[in-house]
Amino acid sequence: MAGRGWHVTRTVLTAVNGTTLIGLLIALSTGARVRRGRHGVLIAENYRLRMPPATCFTVGSVIITKRTAEWLLAEERARLLAHESRHAGQYAVLGPLFWPAYWLACGWSIALTTSYGVRNWFERNAGLADGHYPEDLPLRPWALRRPWALRMFGREDGRTTPPGT
Repeated sequence: MAGRGWHVTRTVLTAVNGTTLIGLLIALSTGARVRRGRHGVLIAENYRLRMPPATCFTVGSVIITKRTAEWLLAEERARLLAHESRHAGQYAVLGPLFWPAYWLACGWSIALTTSYGVRNWFERNAGLADGHYPEDLPLRPWALRRPWALRMFGREDGRTTPPGT
């Protein structure tokens, strides 16, 4: 599914599975102002809590940002908006199961690297560069010593970057 049909489907699914409602409750309970964004997402601007430390995060079809909606909607941040919108698609598919799956993927990524995002399937699927994550980081020493871990990540030679780079 691509285009408008997917945006409508995603919006309906995140409404039905309750994740957009939770995103709205988080936004409103923290004093963020909710505005309509592009492609069926809502933007909650001026989120004031320190956690999470990211500038933006998504819950259901609600992108919550510490900045203004205009900041996020600016053309130079189109890739960041697309990254967060892809997370909304993940919520559409998984519903509330997104949270334990995402945190498990964060733990796995931290175990392998120093980042919760670099080896996190959800962040990779949403586009690491678009979300301002590094595209790759070296594996931790324990992973380099485990042949199964290297095979699991397609790096049998111990490299942490694709050949030719």
